[in-house]
Amino acid sequence: MQREDLKQARDRYRQGLLEDVVPFWMERAFDREHGGFLFCRDRDGTLLDTDKSVWAQGRFAWLMGTLYTEVEPRPEWLEGCRHGVEFLDRHCFDTDGRMFFLVTRDGRPLRKRRYVFSECFTVIALAALARATGDTAVRERAVALFEQVTQLLTTPGALPTKVDPVTRPQKGLAVPMILIVTAQELRKAAPDHAACATWIDRSIAEIERDFMHPDFEAVLETVGPNGEFLDHFDGRLLNPGHAIEAAWFILDEARHRGGDARLTALGTRILDWMWKWGWDEEHEGILYFRDCRGGPPSEYWHDMKFWWPQNEATIATLMAFAATGEPKYAAWHRQVDDWMHARFPDAEHGEWFGYLHRDGRLSSTVKGNHWKSCFHIPRMQLRCWQLCDELLHRPDPT
Repeated sequence: MQREDLKQARDRYRQGLLEDVVPFWMERAFDREHGGFLFCRDRDGTLLDTDKSVWAQGRFAWLMGTLYTEVEPRPEWLEGCRHGVEFLDRHCFDTDGRMFFLVTRDGRPLRKRRYVFSECFTVIALAALARATGDTAVRERAVALFEQVTQLLTTPGALPTKVDPVTRPQKGLAVPMILIVTAQELRKAAPDHAACATWIDRSIAEIERDFMHPDFEAVLETVGPNGEFLDHFDGRLLNPGHAIEAAWFILDEARHRGGDARLTALGTRILDWMWKWGWDEEHEGILYFRDCRGGPPSEYWHDMKFWWPQNEATIATLMAFAATGEPKYAAWHRQVDDWMHARFPDAEHGEWFGYLHRDGRLSSTVKGNHWKSCFHIPRMQLRCWQLCDELLHRPDPT
């Protein structure tokens, strides 16, 4: 990866972030009547639905605060972070302290799920606001909510289970994965909160011990309580993009610890395994689901190309190259980055499409829904811009 290549890549990420994706949503997302953000839009920005995903409120508030702190202290970004946090505070907590998954435009509850992801994305939104403002009260609220999350996850019976725990006890990769990045973002606002490091270590250890299966050279999405292989559709399921996302969280932790060799080796091993499972040799791009025994996955969208696995693979491969200097990671990065940029960005209306068929044909023109909002794409653009800058400041970026 030559210096000129890095400069071009850096400029593409920076321009895509600041001149395309963020402006598209700054112009359309803010609900000035009821608060919060409206993301359910067609390719030209036409509003398709006014219901609000709580995930999306926290994610965009986090992005606004992070841009304010890490890019430039623009008042509109700080205002955006406050705007999202205020809606979360007013409307998204139930009387039991848990959070909803989906609310109406004016904040009335629609759905509440058994997961703690709404809470996790609110933690990072609060942490981003605390970083941007230095407000100790906001920081303490982020810490308290994170402690509530970990208490729920460690208290038997506190959260409903997906399947009958007597018949088939199981656990998913999503929980330790989300705890790593939530604790990492909270640590930026509360570096003295020791529980962040504790939960990062605990979650990484759980992924390595229970979800990484050398027999398949794969990270499983669902396992038994102690990592047992479950020979059923759920137990055989691989989600390459999800595992690759976990890989770069671990690589990022290695960076935070001054280039920790063990964590770097762990993160790159996950990336190596899941790239082989995820990369589509026929049509390119990262596939959504695979079966670890090579059979057909149960999900009918298993061979589609969603936006976010491509985003996560783009970060992970560049981060792996920055950590190791191995040429294969630079090559993988170019592969996924070029394929992604050739198909997902909408040259006519701005922002990115989210859903392609396996061969790269457009499946849906939707720009936002309850899952796709303004998060994975700008996070990828920001992280890769920063990584390119870091590499360019080295005496020999190759």
